[in-house]
Parts: sequence; structure tokens; C-alpha cells
Amino acid sequence: MNGERVVNSEWMNGETVKKGASSTVSPFTVFTVHRSPPFTPSPSSAAIGFFDGVHVGHRFLIKQLKELAASAGLPSAVITFGQHPRSVLEAGYRPALLTAPDEKLKRLSALGIDFCHVIDFTKELSQLSARDFIADVLCKKLRLKQLLVGYDHRFGKGRAESFPDYVNYGRDYGLKVVRALELPGFAEHVGSTLIRQQLIEGRLEEANRLLSYNYSLEGKVVKGNQLGRRIGFPTANIEVNDKCKVIPKEGIYAVWVHVGTAKYRGMAYIGKRPTVVRDGERRVEVHILDFSSDLYGTALRLEFVKFLREDRTFDDLSGLKNRLLIDRELAVDALREN
Repeated sequence: MNGERVVNSEWMNGETVKKGASSTVSPFTVFTVHRSPPFTPSPSSAAIGFFDGVHVGHRFLIKQLKELAASAGLPSAVITFGQHPRSVLEAGYRPALLTAPDEKLKRLSALGIDFCHVIDFTKELSQLSARDFIADVLCKKLRLKQLLVGYDHRFGKGRAESFPDYVNYGRDYGLKVVRALELPGFAEHVGSTLIRQQLIEGRLEEANRLLSYNYSLEGKVVKGNQLGRRIGFPTANIEVNDKCKVIPKEGIYAVWVHVGTAKYRGMAYIGKRPTVVRDGERRVEVHILDFSSDLYGTALRLEFVKFLREDRTFDDLSGLKNRLLIDRELAVDALREN
């Protein structure tokens, strides 16, 4: 990932906060859009969506966006939301996300877009018709000249209107509306919903293929029961940072473990430890190969490479240890190939 394009930003009212950076505009600038933003965006070509996962479908859309923008001599922009729309509209709804907000911005940044407008999604915004959204937000506030619409994307109150309507409304306000092509070469519709289901079902390699990168979880190491040490497999117990991130299916995984700038081989466990506890809480743990330092309080990232097996109950700790020895060899082989 091209991290040099990422703005280390706090989402404020129309400002891009760059910590430790110069005052020059970054190649990828993040603005937060409120009702009356105190900034004047450049006229641009843009695409709109939640972009959870920034998967291959999103990447194909953004490739088309950059080509469209270049053909008109305009900068490219992505318009997304700071909150999942359903979390605002449905009380108690907690989205299952493929990417945390900052992670999503980093992945978008790596695609070479010029600007990202993060709209504060509210109930008032959800009541705007497609015409009013185009007129008041896209044209008046963001000064769009071109809008690339996903081939199956709909917006506006109740998603009641369709692409021909967007074209007509855009024409009234000087906005050219273009329909994107569908991603070719896939039998199924590639979307965030499908990828979430693949992760939950343990179809990790299929999910990674559609993401175009290995799925990951980030978190802090917290104190566990230290049972793994007794059988020669010490584990770091991970408290996942974003509680809305999708947790893959329970079982054993081959993973890369990122600790700061270092990268280690590991095998992760997701489950309730049925061999040693009854009705336990689900945990995310990782055994790092060839590593012995104390990690309590350390932030790390697990990069999931291969699903090795489902969680299961063993007769005793000896049986668990013997199986973990096999799992470790499987993890080493999987990581050697990735």
C-alpha cells in the first residue's frame, strides 16, 4: 500500500488535519462535509458509496472514475459517509464492517484518488430526494461536474428513483451523470455482503480474492489465562479495536502478525476454547512463531492468509497440543506460499 498518500486526519468540519506535516495540500485530502462546510472544493469528477472493504468491485469503479476525470481534465473524488446509513436509521443496528473508517481511507488513498469527501450521514440527509441531494449536496456544496454511478447503485430518499432520473436531474444543474460498467469475470455479484458471508463461513481465500488483499483485524494485546504456555503454545489475547469489524468463522488460521514495522508468522485462534471452558466468550488469540517477548499492551495487526480448520473439542490438553503441532506445520506451509 502506498502509505505516502495517506493523510493522518481527524474528521473535522471541512478541515484536513495533518499531524507533523507541512501546510501544503496532500495528494489525497480528506474533508468532512457538514451542512455549511467552510471550504470551497475544486470542481471534480466523483463516485459515491460507502465503499466498505474497498474490494475489487470498488477498485474497478474507481479505475473508471480516474479515467473519466482525466478525460475531462478534472481531479477525481470519492464521496463516502462517516457512519453506516443503517446505523443512523435503525435504532440498535450495529453494522458488520470489512474496514474500519481509518482503514477504509487508507485503502482508498492507495488507489490514487485526489480527494475524499466524508459526509456526515444524518436522518435529515436521508430524507433528501435524489434531485435535492444532487442539487444541494453534489452540485452546490461539492461543485461536482461529473458523477459516476455504480451500475446497480441507487440513492435518495427510499432509493425511489433510478439512473435515468439522475441523468435528468444532473442535466438541470450542470452535472454530467455517467453509469459505470459492471465488473467483468465474476459469476456472482461482487459486493461487501458476499464477502462478509464468505468470512463468516470460513471461505477466507475466496473473501481475500474479492478484497484483493488479505483480510485483517487490529487490536491490543490484553492479559489472558496463560493456558497456552502450559502446553508450549503461548498466545496473545487480542482485544479488537473496532467492535463493528467482521470476525471470521471460529477456527484456526495461518496469519501474518504485524507488530510495528516487524512481521512474524503465526496461527490465530477464534473461538470459545471448548476443551478448557464451558460456555466461554469468543476470543481472538494468536500464537506467534519464533517469538518470545512480552506483548501486553502492544498494538498488532493480524493478516488472515488461510483457514486451516474448524474449532473442536479435545478430550484433554494433550490431545489439543498434538493437534496444535499439526496446525503449526500447516500454518508454516501456508505462509511459505503467501
